[in-house]
Amino acid sequence: MSPSPTFAVSQERVRAIDWLRGIAVLFMVQTHSLALLTPELRKSVWVGRLLKVDGLVAPAFIFSAGFALALVMVRSAAAGKLRERVPRNLRRACEVLLVASLVNWAWFPLLSEPKWLLRMDILQCVGVCLLLMLPVAALLASRPRVLAGLSLALAFTVFAVAPLGEQVTGPWATLTNKSSFAPFPLLPWLGFGWLGAFAGTLAGAWGRRALALALLALVTVGAVGAASGDFLFQLYPHHRFFVANPSNSAARFAWVCAVLLGLMWLEGRVAQTREPSRLRRFIEVFGTSSLSAYFFHEMLLFYRLGGVFSFQRFWGDQSDWPQYWLLTAVLIVATWMLCLAWDGLERLAKSALRAVTKRPRGELTSVGG
Repeated sequence: MSPSPTFAVSQERVRAIDWLRGIAVLFMVQTHSLALLTPELRKSVWVGRLLKVDGLVAPAFIFSAGFALALVMVRSAAAGKLRERVPRNLRRACEVLLVASLVNWAWFPLLSEPKWLLRMDILQCVGVCLLLMLPVAALLASRPRVLAGLSLALAFTVFAVAPLGEQVTGPWATLTNKSSFAPFPLLPWLGFGWLGAFAGTLAGAWGRRALALALLALVTVGAVGAASGDFLFQLYPHHRFFVANPSNSAARFAWVCAVLLGLMWLEGRVAQTREPSRLRRFIEVFGTSSLSAYFFHEMLLFYRLGGVFSFQRFWGDQSDWPQYWLLTAVLIVATWMLCLAWDGLERLAKSALRAVTKRPRGELTSVGG
């Protein structure tokens, strides 16, 4: 039996976090589609500018994952339903890791070389972050002040020790040091997850005003940290500045929080009773189906379906800018359609499962013969 709630909780919906995740999906597809450009264009100034914006995709995803986890944990604790909620979040983390393994299987020979299961790409990073944050969020969900404070402290601790991760060697380096085997190690990316948990805890316990104030504070702290790059770089042994330095992480979370603030302002301008626009529905499909979107666009872009088709096979390394943008738009629409189809199949499967489980025992026996 779940413990009785001991505090009031906000039930305000934060659609802006879904919009942030949906926009991040669009930029993710655009980023990966750069493989379609000619090698010469990928070295151009414009690609460099795009990559600066694209560098916010991973922080936005991991921040959103931590935000959603803490938000539902706090609200579940207040409603006395925490024990029912924890297994669902655990299952979600396992789903992320399962899809991550499927994607790795598409690129690497997992059956003959199972070591590739341990490759830390973005989905593996998100899944492991969720597994690490879940016990803490579950234990402290009924004490949101403690959860918020600890999440913030852990976030800045991760950012602070990230440059030291490059000194780690051996198997543990997969978790601390960026490499071809670990494009997204836990350092510094776990820090964005804990920042999201901090923000989600405030939103769950005290609502949108507390969240907005926290985001303003994080933007300020991030701006100060971004301006202190030279000082922070000198505090550590030599490391890759744009990978692990706290100043770089500060700049990224400042921008993510600023974008989320802007989306919250936009959400406040949209009447809750107004019919959602087509653009909003389009974005929200990606925001609520980001895992499906990742899988489908990767398969369409790189994996040769039936050994024949992929965007990379037909247009990789040979597209100019107009063709690149046209193909990126086609890829986004195709991914969106597949997400809608998959969501529909999931709903049908869940409805069928509920119908079966609700049948009387005698009816199930007669159906089985």
